[in-house]
Formats: sequence, structure tokens, C-alpha cells
Amino acid sequence: MCRSYFFISCCLFLAMFFNQYVSSQDNFDKYFEKKSLRVDFALSGNAEGQSAALQQMREEPIWGGPQKNLIDPFEYGGYYVKVYDGASNQLLYTKGFNTLFEEWLTTDQAKTETQSWTNSISIPYPKQPVIFELLARNRQTNEFEMLMKQTIDPKSIFIDRGPLKNLKVNQIQYKGDSDSKVDLVFLPEGYTEAEMTKFAGDVQRFTESLFKTPPFNERREDFNVWSVNLPSEESGMDISGEGVFKNTALNSGFYTFGVDRYLTTPDMKSIRDAVWNVACDAVFILVNSERYGGGGMYNFYAIGTADNERTSVVFVHEFGHSFAGLADEYFQSEVAYSDFYSLKSEPWEPNITTLINFDAKWKDLLPSGTPVPTPLEAPYADKLGVFEGGGYLSKGIYRPMDHCMMRDYAPFCPACSRAILQMIDYFSDRKL
Repeated sequence: MCRSYFFISCCLFLAMFFNQYVSSQDNFDKYFEKKSLRVDFALSGNAEGQSAALQQMREEPIWGGPQKNLIDPFEYGGYYVKVYDGASNQLLYTKGFNTLFEEWLTTDQAKTETQSWTNSISIPYPKQPVIFELLARNRQTNEFEMLMKQTIDPKSIFIDRGPLKNLKVNQIQYKGDSDSKVDLVFLPEGYTEAEMTKFAGDVQRFTESLFKTPPFNERREDFNVWSVNLPSEESGMDISGEGVFKNTALNSGFYTFGVDRYLTTPDMKSIRDAVWNVACDAVFILVNSERYGGGGMYNFYAIGTADNERTSVVFVHEFGHSFAGLADEYFQSEVAYSDFYSLKSEPWEPNITTLINFDAKWKDLLPSGTPVPTPLEAPYADKLGVFEGGGYLSKGIYRPMDHCMMRDYAPFCPACSRAILQMIDYFSDRKL
């Protein structure tokens, strides 16, 4: 009798699970077309606050993102997009992300200047009018607050439907339909037309490096990898602190916020223009240089140089930021930020904690008997714990292990590895 009851219960649960999964696909087919609506917007402000304004919208031919996992379960990022059906007000799609502007707001420069930066986000193309909401995270409370609310009619004459430059797209690795794969796109920066062969070789080298790194090595079959031939007029990138400026496709440079090793680009429009006709869940910008440095922003892009001796680990570290929302775990290196994390709230990143809501982090992974916080001494020093120091602060923020890819290029710790695997599941449309 008990066995029969257990069997029936399992069948009912599996049926419910399957129906919900099918329903999610039905929602996509009901509300969206399999192409993208790109929304470009400006973020403006200073250390006192920010605002947002719509700049332009574009219809683009490919949607490579999830079709079943339309509601982001993580709520990571400093910004968050929500899309509602205009008629029923049903929540249809959500996505979190970070921007470089968000980081700039915490610099000393933002205390004396007001700036405006262009940003961009893509959503599945709606069949009927939708309500588009852009929210920003309050750093003190960690709650999202409304920045912009816009009704979007997909038939609007103000949506740009013209094709962009038809750059060559190269298939590096294809494992299946983009609906159920992570689509990683490499973009070249500071490679001239004559250096596109070098770019192709660098992409192949970086691809192999990623899939030799745990836990990515377990999930190679879940990735498609592409590259786009986007030549620059000159080799290299800007090094503004040393008076070097180059004419490149994506306008990247070192000395972001005055930090010599911090390599980024504020030019989101050029990035999005380059990937308009390729399935794209994650972007890595490969810079043609031997100099050490890089950067990464969740669900926006990661960037790194091609030829430094530490290139391969910098790539994986920065991809950890942009793909899985992982925080920096170091706390002794120079940064330009002031009070990037509030100690009065729990940070959203899965690999750091202020202990305010540690239950939501890696508490369930700790070995039995591990003290919280964990002393950096035997027998705990080489095990998963809760060690003080992380997120650029030596006190009040805690990391999962003493050494990790997100601190000093050691292997990913169990907390970071789990976050990466969960993100692969999300983009490959597995049930979470």
C-alpha cells in the first residue's frame, strides 16, 4: 500500500513538473517571436542618484536565449528588467545584469561629476504590446527600485528594423539548437583585418582553455561557441594613463577609473551592433595585447587580453563575473570603488556574504561542524568555510575558501562551481 502510494505520488509530481515545463514553452510561443527586441537606454547620474531614459529600439533576427526559463530565478545584478503583458499584466520575462556605469557611481569622480552612459539589453520580441520596466538595486537596502517604465508596441514605426553590417560569423563549436545551449560569442578588439587569422587561433586557444577548467569541463556539450570577424583600424587598445590611444572597433582601454590593470569598454552600442545576427548568451571580448588585465560585468560582457602569460586564468576569472555573477573575493588589491558593498545588507552575489542571510548562500555545502565565521587555521584552512575578507573589504565580508579562481586564480571553490553549473542549466533551459 505504501509503495503504491509512493509510486502514484511520484507520477503526479512528474506530471505536474512536465506540465509546468511545457507551459513555459507555450508561454514563449504565445507571447513572443523567436527574434530579439534590443532596447538601448541611457543611465545618467552621479553619487547622489541615477535616472534612465530610452534611446532607441531595434528588431533583430535571432533570439538565442531561454524559451522555457523566461523568469530569471537568481535575481542577480545591479539592474533588473521585467516585461509584462500589456493586456493582462502577467509577468512574462525577467533578467538581471550589471553595467560599468553602476561601478562608476561608486568612484570619487562621481562625487563631483554627472555623466550619462549608453547601455543595452535584449529581450525576446513580443507579439503584442508589453510593459518594459528597468529597475536598479539600492546599494544600502539591496532592494530593486524603479528607474524606467515604458509601454512598447512591437508594431511601432519607431522600432528600427534595418539590418546592420553583415560581419562574418564563425562557428567554433556547435552542440545543438541555441534554445537549449549556452551561446558564447568571442569578439575581437584591436585586431586589424590582416590579424583575423591570429584572432581565429586565439579564439580556439581560449575555447580549449575554458573547457579544461572545472566545472566547465563537465558541461562542454551544453555550449555553442561563435566568433565574429570585426576588424579594427589599429592593433591594441587605449592605455590612457600612458597617453596611448588607438582606433579600435570597440573602444576599449586600460586605466578604467584610473586603475592601470582594469580593461573595459563603455561602448555597449558597438558590442550589440557586432552580435546582432548571432545567437548570444555571453560575450567575451578578446583584446590583441600582451598586457595584463581584464574586466567582467554580469550578463553584459567579459574582456581580457590574448597574449599575457596569465591570459588563460584571467579569461576564466572574468567569465566567472560575466556569466555566473560571481564576485571578486580579493580584498588587498587596488580598486577605484568606495563602499562598493554595504555591510548592512546581504550582497546578491552567490560567493560572498555579510552573514545577514547566509542561509541563502553556501551554508548547505559546509562540512559538518564548520564554525561560522571560520578561522583561517588547521583543520579548516584548506576546506570550504566562511573566511573573512572578500568583495574588496578585509572586514565584514566573507568568502567560501581561502583560495579560489575569484581571488587568486586557484580552482573554483564548490560555491562558485555550483553557481556556474546552475547558470549553465538556466541558459540551456533545464528546470531549476
